[in-house]
Amino acid sequence: MIDQNLYLKYKIFCVCIVLFLFSTFCYSQSLSDYERFVDSADAYIDYDTKKATAFLDAIPKPINDYIREGLASYYNLRSLIYDEKNDNIKSYQSSILALKYAVELEDYKVAGESSLVLFSRIYHIKKDTVAYEYLEKARMYYKLSDYTYGDLEVDLTYAYSKFIDKDYKSCNTFLLDNIDKYKEADEDAYFYMFALSILTFNYLALDDLEAAYVYFNDFKKLKNNTTIVEYNYGSFESSINMSFAKVYFEKKQIDSTFHYLIKSSENRRYMTEDVEEGYLKLYMDAYIDSGNKEKAIIYADSLAAFENKIYENIMNSSFQINNALVKTELELEDVNSKKYFNGVLAVVLLLLFAASSFIYMFFYRKQKFKTANLSKETSNLSYIKANNEKLIVKVQGLEGYINNLKSEVKKISAIGEVSAQREKIKELYKTLHLNSSTILDKSENHLDLVNDLNVNFFQKINKIHPELNNSEVIICYYLYVGFKNKEIAVFLNTSVRAIESKRYRITKKINIDKEKVTLLQYLKKTFKGSEKILN
Repeated sequence: MIDQNLYLKYKIFCVCIVLFLFSTFCYSQSLSDYERFVDSADAYIDYDTKKATAFLDAIPKPINDYIREGLASYYNLRSLIYDEKNDNIKSYQSSILALKYAVELEDYKVAGESSLVLFSRIYHIKKDTVAYEYLEKARMYYKLSDYTYGDLEVDLTYAYSKFIDKDYKSCNTFLLDNIDKYKEADEDAYFYMFALSILTFNYLALDDLEAAYVYFNDFKKLKNNTTIVEYNYGSFESSINMSFAKVYFEKKQIDSTFHYLIKSSENRRYMTEDVEEGYLKLYMDAYIDSGNKEKAIIYADSLAAFENKIYENIMNSSFQINNALVKTELELEDVNSKKYFNGVLAVVLLLLFAASSFIYMFFYRKQKFKTANLSKETSNLSYIKANNEKLIVKVQGLEGYINNLKSEVKKISAIGEVSAQREKIKELYKTLHLNSSTILDKSENHLDLVNDLNVNFFQKINKIHPELNNSEVIICYYLYVGFKNKEIAVFLNTSVRAIESKRYRITKKINIDKEKVTLLQYLKKTFKGSEKILN
């Protein structure tokens, strides 16, 4: 009996020791390990948001009970993740919380980053003092932090907003007042390169060629700088050469126009689609003015083929969506029939087994679950049907537009007199320019529908290139269906620079030889046929 009592006391003592160690471990983890989860998420955020999200999701709720010092970074990371998912409302809310906790914890670098995000969100909607207040807050917080290039981030964001607003003089004044700071940023020469490119564009817009040449020559000295991504430099250089060519064309200096067109062609593999389209149009116009009818027709055909290719990409996606919608509507009829049958069956079962409460509850809950699912499917399919009607109208309009365009080109090529043919080509160009914004309009519903339905493309690219993260896969898809960098930047609510950098990282990740094939060409070749969706 004594031995049994001792054994019982020993067991109780062991249990107490285990509980003490467990509680100590849990408390330590809540105050230490979960803080490290935020650091781990921060380490993965730039190239693997899934892992970053997993670390953040592993922190128990409520968050404030398990992390303290990392609250600002936690919400800042959440904002970046929501931004990548294009959930602007949650991104904005997370940035507000990140700024709040960053100020409380005196984490001023995160406060500066959050303020810049809030400026970008508000500036796109309303260009007033509310947005610029956050820009100034970002400057103040960066000054309180140890971030070396905080002022440069804010300055260039401000200057770029002026450039977008076409306030070229104010933009130049601001950049020139700070140019020495950009030049001294040796560890990241992108700031200096970006400032020089904006100055060059501004002076060209102001018709000050002498000043434009000065800053363009300084720009070219950065060509071999190892801190600048090759794609970014090539993209900027081709755009600047194109701008010089346009200025000289307007001045009727055709030789200089051709000179800068040739210079621009050296970086053609880095051109975005909008720059390449302008490149072909300018070549056509230059040959028209120089009297070279044969080459003008060649570039007119190339331009028509280029634009037709863009339109075909859009139409192919639209036709595939139409096929999927037709199939979905047929399935809807079958679902409605099943729903009616299940409804009748539920009524019969309820009447037959009303006496048995257990059986009654079983069938009632089962039927309620089915009805909820069918209602959800009906709602989703109604949304798809509404979008189908819009896409049918869009496709019909695109077909008619392209047929009219082809007929017009044939009529122009049949004209024998050079001057008359030149005038017709100019009229065609003006018509294309005026109609392009309408023809290439992409509503938010269209994009949502494409993203939802192009299942095969996403399955195939995830299988071939599992190293790509979600945002990189989305960018590949938008490039594949014919969107330009500027359009992708708008869709993802980010900057053109960010899209350019991500395209370069994608090229590196999937090991594409840029001398032989561009990223767009690789996607078209590799995923040809992946637009066949919902088979």
